[in-house]
Amino acid sequence: MTVSIRRARPGDAMAMARVHLASWRNTYPTLLPASYLANLSVSREAAGYEQGLALGRGGHAGFLAIADGMETPGGGVVGFVTGGFARRAGIAEGEVETLYLLDDFQGRGIGRRLMRAMASHLASLGAQSAFAWVLEGNNSRYFYERLGARAAAREVVRFAGQDLPQRAYAWDPIHLLLTATAGTRAPR
Repeated sequence: MTVSIRRARPGDAMAMARVHLASWRNTYPTLLPASYLANLSVSREAAGYEQGLALGRGGHAGFLAIADGMETPGGGVVGFVTGGFARRAGIAEGEVETLYLLDDFQGRGIGRRLMRAMASHLASLGAQSAFAWVLEGNNSRYFYERLGARAAAREVVRFAGQDLPQRAYAWDPIHLLLTATAGTRAPR
C-alpha cells in the first residue's frame, strides 16, 4: 500500500470530515459524552473545512494522507493535518490546528509525514515556532513529545457540556519539528 501526501483543496472537505468524525469516535469515548459523539455531523464539519481551505486566512492550509486503492470512510483519505498562523498570540507563531489519522493507519509514519508537511508550510510562511493543543486525556500528546514538543501552556476549556483540561505542546524554534520529521517527505 502506498500513502501519498498532498495539499488539501476545498473539494476534499467531505473526506476530511469523515476522517475527523471516525477519529473522534475512536479517540474520545472516555473523554466526551456518547451523545455528543453520536450527534457529530459530517456535513457541518465538512462546511467548516471547506470554508477554511477556500479562504486560506492566516495562512490556513491542510494536507491529506491518501492510501492508494483503499476504501475508507474518507474515500481513500486516511488522515490529514490543518494549520496556519496561530489563532491567538502568546504560545507560538504557527499552529497545528488538527491532526487526525484513522486507527488502522497509526504507527506507520503517516502522522510524522503529515506533520512534516505542516511544519514546512508554517516555516514557508515565516513562522519561527509552532504549537498544537491536545486534550490531557488524549494519548496523542506522546506523539508530539516524541517529535520534540514541550508542554508550553495549560488551560481548561468548556466543551460538550463539560470542563476539559488541555495543554499546548510547542516546538520553539520550529526547527525542532523540522528536524524531528527530517526523514520524511513533504509534498511538492
